[in-house]
Amino acid sequence: MAKKRGFNADDTEDLPKAKINKEALKQTARLFSYIGEHKWKLYLGLLFLLLTGATALLFPLLLGKLVKTIENKNFEDINRIGLLLILVLTGQSICSYFRVYLFVNYTENTLASLRRAVYAHLITLPMTFFVQKRVGDLNSRMSADISQIQDTLTTTIAEFLRQFILVIGGIILLVVISPKLTLLMLAIVPVVAVAAVIFGRFIRKTSRQVQEKIADSNTIIEETLQGISNVKAFANEFFENKRYKYSTEEIVKIGILGGKYRGAFASFIIFCLFGAIVAVIWYGVVLASQNQLLIGDLISFILYSAFVGASFGGIAELYAQIQKAVGAVERVFEILDEKAEALDISAPHNEKASIEGIVSFKNVAFTYPSRKEVQVLKNISFESNKGETIALVGPSGSGKSTLVGLLLRFYDVESGQLLIDGKNCKDYNLTDLRNNMAIVPQDVLLFGGTIKENIAYGKPNASFDEIKEAAKKANAFDFIESFPEKFDTVVGERGIKLSGGQRQRIAIARAVLKDPAILILDEATSSLDSESERVVQEALDKLMIGRTSFVIAHRLSTIRNADKIVVIDKGTVVESGSHESLMSIEGGLYQSLNKLQMQHHTAL
Repeated sequence: MAKKRGFNADDTEDLPKAKINKEALKQTARLFSYIGEHKWKLYLGLLFLLLTGATALLFPLLLGKLVKTIENKNFEDINRIGLLLILVLTGQSICSYFRVYLFVNYTENTLASLRRAVYAHLITLPMTFFVQKRVGDLNSRMSADISQIQDTLTTTIAEFLRQFILVIGGIILLVVISPKLTLLMLAIVPVVAVAAVIFGRFIRKTSRQVQEKIADSNTIIEETLQGISNVKAFANEFFENKRYKYSTEEIVKIGILGGKYRGAFASFIIFCLFGAIVAVIWYGVVLASQNQLLIGDLISFILYSAFVGASFGGIAELYAQIQKAVGAVERVFEILDEKAEALDISAPHNEKASIEGIVSFKNVAFTYPSRKEVQVLKNISFESNKGETIALVGPSGSGKSTLVGLLLRFYDVESGQLLIDGKNCKDYNLTDLRNNMAIVPQDVLLFGGTIKENIAYGKPNASFDEIKEAAKKANAFDFIESFPEKFDTVVGERGIKLSGGQRQRIAIARAVLKDPAILILDEATSSLDSESERVVQEALDKLMIGRTSFVIAHRLSTIRNADKIVVIDKGTVVESGSHESLMSIEGGLYQSLNKLQMQHHTAL
């Protein structure tokens, strides 16, 4: 059973990693082109990062000197070194604050620019891109991937560089204090630290498996309760109970195994890590007893060893996070590298080019890029004059919706020509072309705002009076006024709070407001009941007056008055003419489709 869950921050744990090579680094460097005027914040942040590392390395050194004042009986230096320690801690605190603030500041501004760029590019990509991509995947790139980049730029890179400074600086100072003790420390502490990181990652993987099993069991509960009527109707309570029992047993099994690993990890940490510390201190005491090392230097050495050990472990974990971020960068830039449509979205297009609406298909052929083995349209030819209603009829899968897609230039013709007002549709500005078209689909998608906002989608700069007038023409005004909040009524996600007929009339009002030269009706009434169909069809009849209209018809009774009916079968035009002329063709496809519908209607 598939898990059902939304995106959350933990989802970044599951992001795939990428190899860090020359090409990956080159791709990642593109991120910095989005910094813009905030570049100085990055450079200043790096300076504060360097100062943070330097002050951190001073701390063990000064503590060792403080202890040495007792060994050397240099008591007058106690207060001076103590004051220096306070100054170092104060300086480190100030540097840490500005480092974090500047990194967050430049990251937020950089990623805001990146998000805007990705979204602007995404919505200008052609339909060929969207038919090959899942919305969930694209949403993940905009959320999980960019969140991973955000975490990395804000903290991971800074922390990685800081740990790197501590490792290099710490080892140098360790060698200065005691080369012999350093050799022992480098032989034990880093190995233990890296082993701890690997062990910890293995435990987290087991914990994730437990969470996944819990999610699976929650899905069973959700599905069972949502479909409780089916469960009871099929008397499947035993089956569902057994399914849930098996799921919980899996949770217990993995959870107990995880407990064993955590217990082993705790034992490992206690024995190895503390054993390593004991070994370093023991050997340090041996050297001190031989007058080869002062106690103050030993304390400094132990602190530097702890720094280096912790940093070794931290670097391994941070490097894994950086790998994920590099992978995230590659996936985000895959979108930006896709070729977009020739659209200008830098400013609103309030003025639209004038189009009469004379449309001609001349020997048009088309094959979807994702299904090159199947030619959908083959030498399609027909034309419409200004203001005519052209009905597209044919069996399911014959190519009717594909013709509409070509008209809207969601796709370009493979061969032949599509002319609008005698001009090749490719020669029009794409925004101007689509601004002269409107579509009322079968499955209307309303956005989650108000009725007013959804109608205004046809003309974003429309006045409220224009919106009300469009609603009246679409037979929507009365039902809108019946709501307590009238035009400010929130329609809900995808318009779920409205009935099918109400959604259709909102879509018609949207089309009325756009005032298109070419209108496309894609089975706009096929899913409605008889009363809703009557009201919607009346609104559509008003809308089609004076416009070139292309009607994909499911119910053939709705297109009898069309100026021309084009019958398509298997991607070719098999018949064309008025209702009367097509009905007179004995054995013709249109006549057969009509008879089938009449028989179906009579049977009902």
